[in-house]
Amino acid sequence: MLTEPPHHLTPEEFREAGYVTIDWIVDYLAGIEDQPVFPAVEPGQIRASLPDAVPEVGEPIEDVLADVDRLIAPGITHWQHPGFFGYFPGNSSAPAVLGELISAGFGIQGMLWSTSPACTELEIHVLDLLVDICGLPDRFRSDGPGGGVIQDSASSASLCAVLAARDRAGGAAVLADLRVYTSSQSHSSIEKDVRVAGFGAHQLRAIDTDGDYAMDPSALRAAVKADLADGLIPCLVVATVGTTSSGAFDPLPEIAEVAAGAGAWLHVDAAWAGSAAVCPEYRWILAGLEHADSYVFNPHKWMLTNFDCSAFFVADRKPLLDSLSVVPEYLRNTASDSGEVIDYRDWQVPLGRRFRSLKLWFVLRSYGVEGLRAHIHHHVEAASELAGRISANPRLELATPVSLALVCFRHVDGDVAGENLLTALNATGEVLLTHTRLSDRYVLRVAVGGSRTTSDHVGRLADLLDDLA
Repeated sequence: MLTEPPHHLTPEEFREAGYVTIDWIVDYLAGIEDQPVFPAVEPGQIRASLPDAVPEVGEPIEDVLADVDRLIAPGITHWQHPGFFGYFPGNSSAPAVLGELISAGFGIQGMLWSTSPACTELEIHVLDLLVDICGLPDRFRSDGPGGGVIQDSASSASLCAVLAARDRAGGAAVLADLRVYTSSQSHSSIEKDVRVAGFGAHQLRAIDTDGDYAMDPSALRAAVKADLADGLIPCLVVATVGTTSSGAFDPLPEIAEVAAGAGAWLHVDAAWAGSAAVCPEYRWILAGLEHADSYVFNPHKWMLTNFDCSAFFVADRKPLLDSLSVVPEYLRNTASDSGEVIDYRDWQVPLGRRFRSLKLWFVLRSYGVEGLRAHIHHHVEAASELAGRISANPRLELATPVSLALVCFRHVDGDVAGENLLTALNATGEVLLTHTRLSDRYVLRVAVGGSRTTSDHVGRLADLLDDLA
């Protein structure tokens, strides 16, 4: 006798649970400003409050939501709080949430074109739309030898660039002789990606920066020249457009010239700043991108799209596919064998992939180019006003020029005073800031960019600085 199947929600039960859940999300976001940005919890406290076992009999969704309210929400760092200025923003919006919901409802695995044609073709289409609205080089469009793909994060996208560059330069046979170059200010993910790709720590060259913390092309040229003289092989140069610590922009044209002269792959990481290119007046940050072999930026950081959604582009897809394509018999199919379709499983490290393009498509259509530009413009202007307030405060000073919507500053009384100020600011519950070190000095960072952050919230931060500095 067959065992009875489990009880699944009926369509009407699902509909009712969906209404309740959406109501919960709407109420959470509507009241988020009344919550402290960072939760007042101790390590282990949340887990200790959770039920010790899975219930023998299933519970109604209302009971689960009640525990989300009681046990989970109080332990959340509220990334969507308008006072969240830490790290870089993790954008979210109603259209993106709804697109994500439909993606979850479809429940597909989009590894191949044949496993859901619409999943693949919408992704191709949306990535080409990003090329258009951000003014990216045509070489990144899918109707040529290159194209785009959505990765989970810039870390994964950059890993793909590392792997493609490694194998294009000779791969395992010459691995010990390969060298990678990036700025001493680049994101830590580059170092991690290089390690994952099998390089030793000594094979990554951290290139010195200039006075504005951007990569120094002359230092890069000298490092490459020295390695070539030693019989080594420069395989990859990683440039950053908008570094994490200071928002510095590496000079792409000069770096591209060095990379091309050495036959090295040029990868450009614009994870945060790349969204600003939707505004034509900020596209100067991408000058020289036409020489890059690959490029990444994160719509989930500053383009109103929920994490995870990282747009990765290559000028020529062949080296990427050569590095990542493995085709077992059980994945062979007529469409793939025809060569007429893209199978995105060959553009990433994992086999499986989610329907991420749907939420981005919802965002692009719901906000339009004007709405996206307004989002960026407002934050850049608010950051400029904050910088003015900081400059007028005799106890504070800017550590670097304002970079789009990133403001870096320090306390004139030194590192301890800066640390105390950060602690006092975050203790208010109204804001959350993070810090970095520049020229070995303690620096506070304000990343303006949250979906719900307005100039009023930035002004409130300036008031707190006046009171607490």
